[in-house]
Amino acid sequence: MSQIAGVTATGEPGKKPTVKFHTPMTVQNNTYAVLQKGNGATVQDGDRLCTQGTVYNAKDGSQTMSTWEKNTPDCSIVLNTNTTNESYYKVFVGQKVNATIAFGVNDQNSSGTSYLMVMTIISRAKALSRAEGKTVTNIPSNLPKVTLASNGKPSLELNGYQPDGKLVVQPLIKGEGAAVKSTQTVDAQYTGWYANSDGTLHQFDSSWDRGSSAQFSLSQVITGWKNGLTGQTIGSQVLLIIPPDLGYGSTDQTDSSTGKVTIPANSTLYFVVDILYAY
Repeated sequence: MSQIAGVTATGEPGKKPTVKFHTPMTVQNNTYAVLQKGNGATVQDGDRLCTQGTVYNAKDGSQTMSTWEKNTPDCSIVLNTNTTNESYYKVFVGQKVNATIAFGVNDQNSSGTSYLMVMTIISRAKALSRAEGKTVTNIPSNLPKVTLASNGKPSLELNGYQPDGKLVVQPLIKGEGAAVKSTQTVDAQYTGWYANSDGTLHQFDSSWDRGSSAQFSLSQVITGWKNGLTGQTIGSQVLLIIPPDLGYGSTDQTDSSTGKVTIPANSTLYFVVDILYAY
């Protein structure tokens, strides 16, 4: 990445900075400037970063977006050489928490307006790829059995289990992170099944098969997920058994492109969820 010149930031590290630059300004994609050095822990390969950010119109200096005012940081950045753009990876790794960095964004698809995206690293943590913690041993023997593949993907055996219409929330691995709040977004690996009347399980979804975790706002998922994951700790693996009234109820769920029923109406749902992060 090439450097951006003429942009400064002042203010207390870790707080919203005061950013100054002369307008009109034109910046190109894949450009950056470290505006304030951090004073916290050093960012490393494999970290998950939470950042607060502000976007400025480089032409007139106006603020077009900011996460600071509502305290809604972006915690989706995971640094690894397989999935992170190489240039951005090199900029972030080695910085310290509370560093403020400006990136150039040139909107070549519309008016040609360019923007400065100013990001402050407010925290770093080891990014989990699967559940980590203490294995739970006192699991009721009548619950379905979960087996993990070498990469962490779960498989499920009903073990004669008969659902009783109640939500079951059974931790399988107890993580050591913070408890998930009902208002947060969860980053998770998961697999979901439903069972036919004869007890045959059918997998209908799995983030493991897609090769990456998924992010869900708990305010926008089915009630069984919200109730089941709220209060669980980051790093945990949880078995959820969700009755129809807390799932999709009496409505068939269909594939939007084919119209095929993916989850029949009145299905009890079974999920194994690895909670990787919440923010």
